[in-house]
Amino acid sequence: MTLFYHQRFFSDTRNVATTTLLLLVVGFWSVPQAFLLVPVVALIGANQTAFDASYLLFARQYAAELEAYINRAMRHRVLVAAELEDRYLFPLNTPKIVTISPGRDISWFGWMTLLYTCLGGLAFVAGLVLGWQVLIEAGTGWTVFYLGSLTFLTAGSLLVGWWWFVLGTGEKRLRKILDNSFGRTQPD
Repeated sequence: MTLFYHQRFFSDTRNVATTTLLLLVVGFWSVPQAFLLVPVVALIGANQTAFDASYLLFARQYAAELEAYINRAMRHRVLVAAELEDRYLFPLNTPKIVTISPGRDISWFGWMTLLYTCLGGLAFVAGLVLGWQVLIEAGTGWTVFYLGSLTFLTAGSLLVGWWWFVLGTGEKRLRKILDNSFGRTQPD
């Protein structure tokens, strides 16, 4: 399952980066309205790659539980991939910003997430700044609609992301099922 995550994540990242660069080129070339699509593409990209990461968390949680079950059944610690991933990528069941585990648990994986997030944020702002004149010329109605929609969707994405990742809602849902599985306890 983690293979599919990585394939999907890098495909999504490539698509967003390519689309963003093409929109910037088109905007500088002769269609400045293209600049105003950059924030939309950046926001979609941020949400899609966070969605991809939620699948990685799902896969890692399930795999870690399977490993623990097999190790218990064998009465020997044979499988350690989940422990390696916890130390090398990012720990499960801890507050994190998508896959960024702040503090001593930061990793190259977390850094790459931070890098892509910062570049997406810069593209978002650049698209707004470069397209600002187009927005003003479109009139107050379109400006309010565009900025209001973008603000609402961005705030919603940040709030739901905080709830799902930082507060750990997604992982807590998985833990509730996994803690009641594999012969440890009976479901509620």
